[in-house]
Amino acid sequence: MTLPNRIVVPAMVTRLSGEDGFVNRDITDRYVRFAKGGAGLVVLEAMAVHRSKSGPLLRICDDEFVPALRELRKKMKDAGPGCVAPQIIHFLKISRSGWRQKVEDLSIDDIRAIVENYAAAAVRRADAGYDGVELHMAHAYTLSSFLSRMNKRRDDYGGSLDRRLRLPVEVTQAVRRAVGESFPVGVRFDGEECIKGGYTVDESRLIALRLVQAGVDYVSVSAGGKFEDAQPREGEPLYPYTGYSGERCMPGKTYPPAANLYIAAGIKAFLRGQGVITPVVATGKISTPELAERILAEGSADLIGMARPILCDPDWPRKVHAGRFDKVIRCCYANVCKAKDERFQTVSCFLWPKGSIQAPESDDQVAPQWPEQTANLTADGSKGRIDLRWNAAEDNEGVYGYDIWRALGQGEFERIDAVPAPVTAYHDTTAVAGLEYRYYVQAYDQAGNRTPASEVVTAAVSNQT
Repeated sequence: MTLPNRIVVPAMVTRLSGEDGFVNRDITDRYVRFAKGGAGLVVLEAMAVHRSKSGPLLRICDDEFVPALRELRKKMKDAGPGCVAPQIIHFLKISRSGWRQKVEDLSIDDIRAIVENYAAAAVRRADAGYDGVELHMAHAYTLSSFLSRMNKRRDDYGGSLDRRLRLPVEVTQAVRRAVGESFPVGVRFDGEECIKGGYTVDESRLIALRLVQAGVDYVSVSAGGKFEDAQPREGEPLYPYTGYSGERCMPGKTYPPAANLYIAAGIKAFLRGQGVITPVVATGKISTPELAERILAEGSADLIGMARPILCDPDWPRKVHAGRFDKVIRCCYANVCKAKDERFQTVSCFLWPKGSIQAPESDDQVAPQWPEQTANLTADGSKGRIDLRWNAAEDNEGVYGYDIWRALGQGEFERIDAVPAPVTAYHDTTAVAGLEYRYYVQAYDQAGNRTPASEVVTAAVSNQT
């Protein structure tokens, strides 16, 4: 499998599918848009290899699902040059009462069925014309729960790391036998569990090596997303992305860029030390081409996973390839998309127009303008924060949103956030007294055309009494 670039769109829950598990128009529109944007590899959202009851979730547990999946691949191929690999998943049962099935509840026959289901699903992926398949072994799902240090089985499938690896290895080997040696097989798994007593990179690097030895062709590294620290919500089933480990899975605006990079870098360094050249995908708040290129140049990873930035603007790869990062609609990591997933709502971006279920698309070349050439930006630090306000910009297609830029003292400006139109105010709650800050804003339209920077204003938080 040869990719046109090193950008990977990791599997993302969309909640666009119906309960029947078939590909529908909304699913098709979402992934055709990703393909058109030019990413090197798009991993389709997790599809169940079995028929256990769930909410909106794609399925590949029977041949009846193959024709629609084949048609989706054809439409994505027509839209863009990238490769596509569906992600396949097995999950345990959970109820609204709070009960959930655990790995120690499974019989040996249940385990054998899991292996068979994965192998059969992988064959269906190949039959549907996809370029590869990705095995989901991350977060709170079945194979990840076997890998976890929380696995309490007392037989050959629990206890020591080697025994916890047994089922994931059996699944990988069965899939490899089913699809043959030349069909690409990837894996997505947790490099750290991010829970008390969970494993870290010291074990995950060994997990990666063992899975490569079993037949995996690339390793995509995630983190967290576990049941053990999930927050209970009355009347809803427990959801594994609601605690700290869920934050680590999708680090928000309070986390530094590339927050989880050290995990992928540690795994890759260990693999290379063992003479293994299998590509490693790094994920977790990587959003600029400069950061992505630095990660590749330093050898920390081989591929760059971008989920939320490409949800925000599917054309990120195409615009960056053309040298126009200045036209990218940039993710602000507000994690509204994550919150919608947690509430079992259709996943959309905070910056999209209100009510939209797909990213807007425009080839407009006319940039928005400030009225009378000024944003009239003001800053007020009297409320223990700095409040910014400005005049609304104007555009032939309509203003989409505003980027907020800040500098500390005479330092360089950094984009710290964004707000959707028609909002024309921002509260900087991270500013503190004793320091001087400078700000400016830029308006952008749906194509990513931007106004000139507004006037720069200087402000400080007033000392509180």
